[in-house]
Amino acid sequence: MTLRILLGALAITLLTTSCQDNKSKTSNPKPSMGAYTECKDPRPQACTREFRPVCSNVDTGVRCVTTPCPSTTKKTSSNACTACADPKVYGYWANACPE
Repeated sequence: MTLRILLGALAITLLTTSCQDNKSKTSNPKPSMGAYTECKDPRPQACTREFRPVCSNVDTGVRCVTTPCPSTTKKTSSNACTACADPKVYGYWANACPE
């Protein structure tokens, strides 16, 4: 029984680590907007309603084969917790997105 629990925990750890590595490779932050904070797993399940806007780096789901196109877009979120609760968000910059 104890061996099963240990093996299960090891498998979950390995799967979680490999998923985190993939997310960090696909993000494309722009340094001109200041410090970039990457969202970490596990993602928040509940957030406060404070208003401290951040500029989220959101995956668009678009993958081009022949021409370059943006795979991410910027979206203003009400706070960092709300931004990282969205599984499509790679990370964020402090303050709202420029218009």
